[in-house]
Amino acid sequence: MSPVNGAGHTKSTGAILAVFAFTRCLLLLCVFRVLVAPGPDVTSDVNVIYQGWYEVLRTGTYPLDDVTWQYPPAAALAILAPGAVPFLGYPSAFFVLAFLADCAVFELLLYAGGRSGKSRTGAWVWVWGVPLLGPTAYARYDLMVTAVAVAALLAGVRRPGVLGALAAFGALLKVWPVLLLARAPRRAWATAAVTGGGFLLLCHAVAPGAFAFLTFQRERGTEVESLGALVFHVARHFGWQGHVQLNYGSVEFLGPYVPLVSTLAMGLTVVAFGWLLLWRLRARESGPGTLADAAFTAVLLFTTTSRVISPQYLIWLVGLAAVCLVFPGSPMARPAKLVLAAAGVTLLEFPLFFSHVVASDWLGVLLLFVRNGLLVVASVSACRRLWRATVPAPVGAARMVLTAQASRSRT
Repeated sequence: MSPVNGAGHTKSTGAILAVFAFTRCLLLLCVFRVLVAPGPDVTSDVNVIYQGWYEVLRTGTYPLDDVTWQYPPAAALAILAPGAVPFLGYPSAFFVLAFLADCAVFELLLYAGGRSGKSRTGAWVWVWGVPLLGPTAYARYDLMVTAVAVAALLAGVRRPGVLGALAAFGALLKVWPVLLLARAPRRAWATAAVTGGGFLLLCHAVAPGAFAFLTFQRERGTEVESLGALVFHVARHFGWQGHVQLNYGSVEFLGPYVPLVSTLAMGLTVVAFGWLLLWRLRARESGPGTLADAAFTAVLLFTTTSRVISPQYLIWLVGLAAVCLVFPGSPMARPAKLVLAAAGVTLLEFPLFFSHVVASDWLGVLLLFVRNGLLVVASVSACRRLWRATVPAPVGAARMVLTAQASRSRT
């Protein structure tokens, strides 16, 4: 490295570290209530719900009578972890652990991006993407799950076994990391099956109620921030007789046609996974970043079509988009930008203007149309780009392209 390049590299590192430090200080000031943002207190989940689960879990059982417990058994580790931090109360310890998970992801992306042939664009995506979601990022345990997912994808390029083990562990924290295996080799799937099965048996043996989350999750409806909820936000202005209510731990629509829309949303998810299966069967080409591109596309489809799109779900997408852009020339650059834009709009709809979302007034509906519209466009774009990058064109189509290129070069 020449002295000039070395100085530029040092300057770039200093800039990204400075932005990370500044934005994370703001987030910590917000969750510790030194700075108070408008809207509902996003830390209430930690102060009330998480701490309540902690008190139950420490007795040696899962929250069997709490319908808001809708998480796989390994989630207990994330909820119990703050109790191991000395000299701090539960909420403060949780925020510190969330910050450390954030630092871990940043360090992984910074290290991976600094290697030969890699890019630090991914680290920049993470640096800006997390604060775009505001204090919600540090007030949910999704940051810890994302840290596991990022580590799995970065390690999985060379170590499929590590990918499988970490993906399985992540799935037992919050289900969605199983999608990291969308393009994984058989060794990763085998390791995931062994790791996941063993851990499930261990959780079931250690504490009763390890599978209670399956029943509670099945009973969820259409959450007010989801894609399907837009139907009812608009319908309320035309006399729809339903209402909004806190139900199974989230603010949902209840009333006529809600079960139908929820079923259609699940059907849309099935269609999305059908496309993923077709892509998996047709894909023939791959590069170092294909594993991350496929995982990002799969989780993006899952998030966009879900009955529930909670603000913290954007943390997953930001983390996976960041991994994609560690690899120069990734086809996911445009979808990643759309996800960053969606994260910024998410901060507006929750917590800043959440009352408008609940009321279905023009501002709330506009914010949801923009945020969910960005996710839909990002999903379609990611699917098209992944397909073009990995599925060979038919022979006839390929000849037409080559002929057109040759014709242009002659003119």
